[in-house]
Amino acid sequence: MNDLATSFQNMLNDLIQAIPNVITALLLLLLAWIVAVVSKNIVQKLFVKIGLHKGLGKTPVVEDENQGKSILESLGKVIYFLVFILFLPAILDALNMRSVSEPISNMMDKLLGFIPNLIAASIILVIGIFIAKLIKDLFEKFFRSLNLDDWFNKVSPNNTGGDDVQTTLSTVLANIIYIIILIPVITMALEALEIRTISEPIQAVLNDVLTMIPNIFVAIVLLIVGYYLAKLLGNLLTNLLQGTGINNIYESFGLNNEDKPNVDLAQLLGTVVKTLIILFFTVEALNVLELEVLNTIGDALIGYLPFLVSALLILGGGLFLANLLSNWISKYTNSPFSAEIVKYVVIVFAVFMTLDQLQFAKTIVNIGFLLILGGLMIAFAISFGIGGREFAKTQLGKLENKLSKKNE
Repeated sequence: MNDLATSFQNMLNDLIQAIPNVITALLLLLLAWIVAVVSKNIVQKLFVKIGLHKGLGKTPVVEDENQGKSILESLGKVIYFLVFILFLPAILDALNMRSVSEPISNMMDKLLGFIPNLIAASIILVIGIFIAKLIKDLFEKFFRSLNLDDWFNKVSPNNTGGDDVQTTLSTVLANIIYIIILIPVITMALEALEIRTISEPIQAVLNDVLTMIPNIFVAIVLLIVGYYLAKLLGNLLTNLLQGTGINNIYESFGLNNEDKPNVDLAQLLGTVVKTLIILFFTVEALNVLELEVLNTIGDALIGYLPFLVSALLILGGGLFLANLLSNWISKYTNSPFSAEIVKYVVIVFAVFMTLDQLQFAKTIVNIGFLLILGGLMIAFAISFGIGGREFAKTQLGKLENKLSKKNE
């Protein structure tokens, strides 16, 4: 009986001793509720009265004032519960529940310690965006004052010259400058957060992009210069060749207007020169980018170019010679069949020489060429032997008679 009374007395003493802690916890809970309600009303009501929701409605992120007001209401609710979370470790400590309060307290310490970094990053980002927008607007007005849009509409055949701001060259260039300015701003904001596992990879990517931007600009300039230089030199060469009368070369081979190929040699050579110049500048632009894969492709193109040019010359010369010989034979022998045979024989020779020059399966090409050549020789020998048998018999008889007379 005494043990039961002692246990009851100890429990009663513990309850009496816990009353101050419970009262303290309740007071802290009441204080937390008051602070939470006041903070919520400040965000939801006071900020609305001063017109903060209208300012949010003018930003590009928020559509209208109603959405800005709903954002403030949501923010007020978040702050309301955040205040309770901030007071929770103190309330649990007052109840001597340290095993529960310590993890929450550590989490809140880290969160509160991160808030200054978050504020600093936000300030850097806001100021950077403001400065980037200001510089963007200044450059857009500057580009418009230079009449870049009118010039671009003149040189671009696909441009309709509309007034849509989104498609003007000035806007595009200004947006590029805006993005270039934002890259270091975002890098600084990430550094301010001090979250290395997230910030370091992103910073490395942004630094690579920032380092590559000058090379991209140089490559673009090279492409533009190469295009206009190729256009200038190609047109100049075409006009010079037309002035020299290179298109009349067919007449020097005795071809009339009906027989000569329908090819403008001056225009063709001018186009070839244009293509080669653009190709050289494109390869140089790829080298400026310092991308190993693109550099390898560019070097391979330049290295293969002589084979391609010589192959095209061989094929073009073969086709020209085939048509020329065909016209001559048809004109002077009145034998269209013989002319066609000569024509296609020359074309076959030209095709095989072209494939050999392009280095396409050289062994197979050579074997195929030898087989075709051998087949033609055998066919010629057989046809001559069968068709000229009587002729050969007569000639051999005459030769035998001459030899017999000499022996007598």
